[in-house]
Amino acid sequence: MSRIAKSTIQEVNDRLDAIAVVEDYVRLEKKGGRYWGLCPFHNEKTPSFTVDPDRKMYHCFGCGQGGGIVNFVMEMDKLSFPEAIETLARRVGVEMVYENSDDGAWPAKDPEENNRKEELAELYRRVTVSFRHWLTEKPEGAAALNYILGRGISREMISRFRLGYAPADRNWLHQFLEKKGYSGAFLAASGLFSDRYPRISFFSDRLVFPIADRQGKIVAFGGRLLSGEGPKYLNSRESERYKKGQTLFAIDLALPEIRKTRQVYLAEGYMDVIALHQAGLGNAVAPLGTAFTGDQAKLLRRWAETALLVFDADEAGQNAAVKAILTCRKNGLSCAVVVPGGAGSPETAEKPGPVENFGDLPEKNAYILKDPADILKDFGPRTLKRTMECYINDFEYLVNRGKSLYDVSAPEGKARAAAFLFPYLETLDSEVSRDGCFGQIADAFGVDRAAVLNDYNRRRAGEKNFREEVPQDEKPVRMNDELFLLTLVSVNFHLYPQFRSILELKELEDPAARDLFIALEECFVHEETGMEALLSRIDSAALRRFVLEKGASGEFSGSPEELLLDGVKILKKRRLQRRLSAIVSEMRNPGGETRLEELISEKMYLDGQIRELEGK
Repeated sequence: MSRIAKSTIQEVNDRLDAIAVVEDYVRLEKKGGRYWGLCPFHNEKTPSFTVDPDRKMYHCFGCGQGGGIVNFVMEMDKLSFPEAIETLARRVGVEMVYENSDDGAWPAKDPEENNRKEELAELYRRVTVSFRHWLTEKPEGAAALNYILGRGISREMISRFRLGYAPADRNWLHQFLEKKGYSGAFLAASGLFSDRYPRISFFSDRLVFPIADRQGKIVAFGGRLLSGEGPKYLNSRESERYKKGQTLFAIDLALPEIRKTRQVYLAEGYMDVIALHQAGLGNAVAPLGTAFTGDQAKLLRRWAETALLVFDADEAGQNAAVKAILTCRKNGLSCAVVVPGGAGSPETAEKPGPVENFGDLPEKNAYILKDPADILKDFGPRTLKRTMECYINDFEYLVNRGKSLYDVSAPEGKARAAAFLFPYLETLDSEVSRDGCFGQIADAFGVDRAAVLNDYNRRRAGEKNFREEVPQDEKPVRMNDELFLLTLVSVNFHLYPQFRSILELKELEDPAARDLFIALEECFVHEETGMEALLSRIDSAALRRFVLEKGASGEFSGSPEELLLDGVKILKKRRLQRRLSAIVSEMRNPGGETRLEELISEKMYLDGQIRELEGK
């Protein structure tokens, strides 16, 4: 049996710099003869995790976890002993030596499997370079290049993020890689091609965003559609090397600045992250097509103390911000929400300078509701950076969110708004902090502090007669126009290609409907059919039950095609009417003739759209 030579293991251990290795995962500070930091294996506020550089050992006095540095790497990266040795050997420049012996303690990995992983990593590197060449050198990539430059993204950022373009010819990539000596079987298992048609590229005619692991190795790609029909964004399928819920876009580029500032900007997408980096905020990352997960929060907590959330100002973005706040707090990260330009209450915004330093931002109201990519395009990097330096703490954000969700002028509204804050209070590990929050909730909603405390305690005790306010994803799912359409398509999946061509995710407001749309899209992209496949991609148990119950009810039989078209018309008409109402309201106090003309113009356009939907 082939085993790693003991001499190799010893040499790796001898050359290891324990502090340098651990600091890839944990921020350390020297106190006495040891280095201390927050334990990566459990949540804590006061450092109890220590590293002894001489003995090359680590230990946590809080949870008891400890061992040697190789063991530490195994625990952090979920590697076997041979994999950890091989990883560290590459780091310290030790050549791997194997022995055919039965008395060694650690068998080597299967050489064939090891070679396959290395070849896969090299394949992704080559594909990245090829896509980059198509973007910057080929005439076919000119439209993609013009798009990205037109968004205000510099060529330096194009190079830094290794952006590329996947050509429209879906056969090109397979042919190109075959000429490079790759076998058809290897390419079929690479994740770069369709499962059903193994010579057809997964990405075509898309701006490509390479997704890297913490070491900078490309493990997946994201692609943005530039023209034609299809989902706006596609991500590579999950693989052994790539788990969406455990990966963050740009973590390799952001890590040095995250370590330096102990802060991380958490944005919603690729373009926002690139825009923030161009504005000098190099500690920006984003989830990958999913909600911010606990695994991602734990990863960031290794180096950051605070997460600054940069989410859209629409309903979906605010709901996502609430979930992200709870995820951060549950995993030991302090949290704040960026409010561009200090919108809202300037006196409560946290910023690096006096409030008046932010009073000269140009056209302030024009970008308050814009995302970072749009602010960069319309106002430039300097303004973007300054808008991102205004934020409020997470608790105050939730208080304001509670006021917007519930009528706090009524007793029932006060109770529901206060209960909306209770999940946040449960994430706090300090009784002093929690006690202070009770007083702030009472002041914010005009209720008695003792009443808030009593309701909170009754919630925790689980009294049956107390109507608690539960997190959004656990609320019962109730039918509405959006969910009617999505459920219709769920139980008549053959309608989904037509549905996705006439309605986009951003047009949906109901969180459950958006979640169901995403699940349907993932099934479509991965060429999966059937209710079992769909249900496996829905995270919410309540939503799964809803789809099953409605699908079994028979109410979506009959003529689903007509139901689809009629439902889309109703949905779009109501959305247009809501926007029209908002315009009419603003026209009463437009704030200037120019703005009034813009509102009149938009109203005329919306009136025409509504008449068209009504068939007039």
